[in-house]
Amino acid sequence: MTGPELKQLRDDLSDALGRKLTAADMAKLCALPENGGADTIRRWEVRGPTPAATKVLRVLAMASDRYPILEKFDVFDRHDIREEDRPAKRAAFRAQMREEVRRRLG
Repeated sequence: MTGPELKQLRDDLSDALGRKLTAADMAKLCALPENGGADTIRRWEVRGPTPAATKVLRVLAMASDRYPILEKFDVFDRHDIREEDRPAKRAAFRAQMREEVRRRLG
């Protein structure tokens, strides 16, 4: 993930949650310390986050419809899920991810 991609992710998660996320909010999502965490996010928005943070952010990105559901989470295209039920199940999953982001933000 590049810096501009992280910046875009913050905007996309803001849209998904219906509120503007700050650099401090993103720091919480990445489990960064309260002191200096927002500064770290601002630096990452220029040169990109660490590989460990990128993994967490890619999972949390699934809260937004603008990001794909990662393959290891995509249980919706299995043969035992009726095709007409898949969109509702995907929507429920994204809602669950949004709730997880809200929970992490406190």
